[in-house]
Amino acid sequence: MSESGFDPGLDDARHAGVFFVTDEDLGALAAAGRDAGLLARRIDLSGCDGKSALLLRIATVLDFPDTSGRNWDALSDSLRDLSWLPANGYVLLFEQAHDLRERNEADFDTLLDILDEASQSWTRNDVPFWAFIALPEDDFPDLQ
Repeated sequence: MSESGFDPGLDDARHAGVFFVTDEDLGALAAAGRDAGLLARRIDLSGCDGKSALLLRIATVLDFPDTSGRNWDALSDSLRDLSWLPANGYVLLFEQAHDLRERNEADFDTLLDILDEASQSWTRNDVPFWAFIALPEDDFPDLQ
């Protein structure tokens, strides 16, 4: 059990991936990630309406190098590298993701694909990479 009393096994890369949660879950997941020795970062997507804002928010929170591009390929490359943020693993917590999903579902879906690819890449190296996407619970039945 972790110091927070909540232990979802975030240190196990075999179970890492992209998961939908509610905004209320993010605090416990951040604590569990830190308790597991992982780098946890919250990315606020409130008011996010598309690719440009999304890429800027992720790049800012994850301190992407100045040489990183601002396109989907650069995001994918950066999330599969993260050498400037050395850690035993990563927990990305996307707050208010419903704003992006409602305003630009294509960009939301692209983000999910990139996060899934990054998680699979890290898993091959036995490094946990988790992405928790906070949406209203009412949206869960519509997700695939």
